[in-house]
Amino acid sequence: MMEEEASLTAVAKAIQISYDPYADRSLKHQAFEYVNQFRLDPRNWQPCLSIFAKIPRHPEIVRHFCLEIVSNAVQAGLVDTQGLAAVKEQLMSYLQASLRSNVDTEADGTLIQNKIAQTITYLFTAFYANGWESFFDNILALASSGGDNQMDNMQGIIFYLRVVNSIHDEIGDQLLSRSREEQDRANTLKDLIRMRDVEKVASSWQEILSKWADSISVCELCLRAIGKWVSWIDIGLVVNQAMLNLLFQQLERAQKTDLGAGEEHTRDAAIDVFTEITGKKMQPADKIDMISFLNLESVISQLISCPPLNEHRGGPRYDTDLAETVAKLVNTAMLDIVKVLETGTGEGDYWQHAERMLQSFLPLVLRFFADEYDEVCSTVIPSINDTLSFLRKSVKDEPTSPQRLVMLLPILKAIFAKMRYDETSSWGDDDDGTDEAEFQELRKRLHVLQNTIAQCDEQLFVDAVRSLVDSTFEKLKTTQLDWRDLDLALYEIFMFGDVAVKSGGLYAKNKPNSPTAENLVQMMVRMVDCDIQSFNHPATQLQYMEICVRYSTFFDHHTHLIPRTLQHFLQFVHHPQMKVKTRAWYLFHRLVRSLRSHVGNTAEQVVESLSDLLPISAEIPDSARDDASSESHDSSAYAIFQSQLFLFEAIGCICGGPAVPVDKQVFFGQSVMNPIFSDIESNLARAKAADERATWQIHHDLMALGTLARGFSDWIPGASTQSTPLPVEVRVAFASVSEATLVSLESLRTSSNIREASRFTFSRLIGVMGSEILPQLPRWIEGLLGESSTKDEMALFLRLLDQIIFGFKTEIYPVLDSLLTPFLQRVFAGLSESAAGTDDEIQLAELKREYLNFLLVLMNNNLGSVVISSTNQSIFESVIGTIEYFTKDAEDCPTAKMAFAVLSKMSMTWGGPDIVSLGDESDRTSQSEPQPMLPGFDRYMISRFSPLCWAFLKTSSFSAKDAQARQVLGEAATLQKTIYLKTGQEYLSWLRENELRNMGMNDEMISEYLENLVRQDQKGFKIFFQNVVLRATGGK
Repeated sequence: MMEEEASLTAVAKAIQISYDPYADRSLKHQAFEYVNQFRLDPRNWQPCLSIFAKIPRHPEIVRHFCLEIVSNAVQAGLVDTQGLAAVKEQLMSYLQASLRSNVDTEADGTLIQNKIAQTITYLFTAFYANGWESFFDNILALASSGGDNQMDNMQGIIFYLRVVNSIHDEIGDQLLSRSREEQDRANTLKDLIRMRDVEKVASSWQEILSKWADSISVCELCLRAIGKWVSWIDIGLVVNQAMLNLLFQQLERAQKTDLGAGEEHTRDAAIDVFTEITGKKMQPADKIDMISFLNLESVISQLISCPPLNEHRGGPRYDTDLAETVAKLVNTAMLDIVKVLETGTGEGDYWQHAERMLQSFLPLVLRFFADEYDEVCSTVIPSINDTLSFLRKSVKDEPTSPQRLVMLLPILKAIFAKMRYDETSSWGDDDDGTDEAEFQELRKRLHVLQNTIAQCDEQLFVDAVRSLVDSTFEKLKTTQLDWRDLDLALYEIFMFGDVAVKSGGLYAKNKPNSPTAENLVQMMVRMVDCDIQSFNHPATQLQYMEICVRYSTFFDHHTHLIPRTLQHFLQFVHHPQMKVKTRAWYLFHRLVRSLRSHVGNTAEQVVESLSDLLPISAEIPDSARDDASSESHDSSAYAIFQSQLFLFEAIGCICGGPAVPVDKQVFFGQSVMNPIFSDIESNLARAKAADERATWQIHHDLMALGTLARGFSDWIPGASTQSTPLPVEVRVAFASVSEATLVSLESLRTSSNIREASRFTFSRLIGVMGSEILPQLPRWIEGLLGESSTKDEMALFLRLLDQIIFGFKTEIYPVLDSLLTPFLQRVFAGLSESAAGTDDEIQLAELKREYLNFLLVLMNNNLGSVVISSTNQSIFESVIGTIEYFTKDAEDCPTAKMAFAVLSKMSMTWGGPDIVSLGDESDRTSQSEPQPMLPGFDRYMISRFSPLCWAFLKTSSFSAKDAQARQVLGEAATLQKTIYLKTGQEYLSWLRENELRNMGMNDEMISEYLENLVRQDQKGFKIFFQNVVLRATGGK
């Protein structure tokens, strides 16, 4: 016995040391290891139970640790029936001794009591159905000090209520995810409670609220229990006059302004009970009757008029917690009223009553919807949304009554009020970034409601917005308007397009496409006509620009307003706030691009006005912020430079416009280029000497030149839209950009940043210079695909080369013929490198696919002959070898599929005309001889290409069930079919005598295979081949 006592003491000591922050580190480590091992043994719940119940008590951390092990063992089913009975008896004895005796022992803390209640709950789930039918009697007995049901033991009452709350959490909480078996058990337990003890439990709540009405902690726990249980017990147990009188008594705390400690929680818990009662599922008629019986409208009105929500509204003593709690009640009631109306047929007294409730509850909802605190407003948005959805559906189904439509305008006006920045907002402060984001998110939600109103009654919506906007602009003429009011009007104009601009745009046949669109046009005219000095706040200035860009087609029909608007933008691009300035750069570029045909006459003014913003000053990026801040933070140096590039593109758009004379295009372009050329020249020597800042400066310069080129022409080779070539003088001017970029690239080719900028500029120069850039391709390849180039860079250049081939297929052959061999040798070198990690593997796979796609582009654009020209014959075998290798890679099915597609395309291109037609088996002996474009290519297809269809199957990683592998098989089948069409009987003989025989097929199987190859079309043979492979591999 003494040894067991010593063992328990040692365990308790180890637990205490492991949680002691001041214990010796070495000793604590040993204790921690011991405790962890102790926890893993499922039998240790027994000593833990003894440690927990020992008198004198161990420290709380030790007792909680031990009780948690007991609780977990009970919950996990690690304790047998006999053990569970022992746990039950020992815990109940402990509770009777600690809660009902007069022994002077310190009461357990909340942490311990909650853990005991949880353990008792697990015992309840195990025994209540069979073995502990007196559970509630036993637990309720703890509430009486003498066991005489007097409800006079406060500690016992609190524990009883903790258990009642815990039982709901275990079996009644609908938010808790449960397995089907667990849910069935929970449902069974609820049924048993409803059958045996629910009236007893409900009676106990009534008695507790009556006797302990002044105890804040007791009342709060009791109210929480009622609010939880009401969702799954008979509503009559709670909604009866006796209980309601007690609940209303608890609501009286809402009228008090100076609450004691914890009283606000009890008050909120009482309101939550009404919310849960209201939200309980029941028949529509019963729901309306219950809302009436509860007199909810009056209850909520009294709560709204209470001092914390009425007298203190707008002041520091305003009770936002109470407001949010009452808003939740209002929201629940309104949701249920709307649901009754949606599911009803329009007949019956209850439905008419619900209709009246909808109108009477709306002001209550709008009171909280208009609350200055967004958290309160957001609480009732669901009911506003459902109300509007109901009204929208009713408009579609039948003529809506005036009583319903009259509800729309108050809601819309409330939305306007909530969309306005409140008086405490300080726009643009970095510290308020989170508040600003939350407000913009709220605006989005409110905008959805606004659009729903427009769907209910578009004219009402249009009139309301026009009234708001017109009155704002009218005030702007005579008074200094609060920026918040102007911002709201501008925001409404910006969002108005969601209703006014339907499919097809703002205009149709040179007229506004609808009366609503006409209203938008009129608001735009008023806005642009305003004195820009009135837009004196950054928020309104940004809104002005956003509107002009969104509705840029407005200016196509009001060209006389363009100069005025451009002048406004040129002021904003010089804004003192960097946030506004950089956004203005982007928006100015967007506006100029959309109005390119109208702004040519402003080119000189624009270049002159922007000249002070064009000097580039590069900074070395902070390596710790390269990927995060540099891309996402407007204040980072690189993010500012990225915005600066929009200015260069805007200048290109204006100066390269059709209305600008050619000599002026050249002049303006060179006025921007020449300072950059000088900057490159001055930094080149330092960059070659490994000056990092000089390298970044050249990088930025090249990016600016490339962006300027994109402004002059954004044509992309291969694009479906035709583009008129730029004048020769402009192309000559940009030839200097190409030369400057090549000089920088050739001098600094080892710098990945310079290669990136050069590739960017090269891709933009293609659209400007056209085919005149083709003779420079060898130099570009030499610079961009050096020894230090990554696989990713090679893949990007291959993609770019594809575009060049699309755009200049008739002119590129001579250049391609001379550079193909050295170019492909660089690519082969990249393909031969082993992957060093996951990122490298991804880049290698991308390079493979881009290489194969490049070959397909050559073949599809009638440039396949360049691969077999006398200049490139030496590399032909290497090309075929790489393709063969890729067809055998079952671990990279997308690449293998493309490789087979390339072989099929080669066979179609160089295999000559088809000598058999699909499905023709009339006389195989009369087929003509193969006529390949390349001598001997017929035998080459048969002997080199065809065996690859089977080699893919022999790889260890191949699985016929894999969806991607089946796609590869489909391409392999296409290759076989193509070879047959080009070679006919010769291929059939080869298959019969060599390939199929070597695959282990007998004569019958071979005949079936060849028959399907001859008779089936491409799709049919694909399916046949896939099934053959599936049978051959046993479905693996």
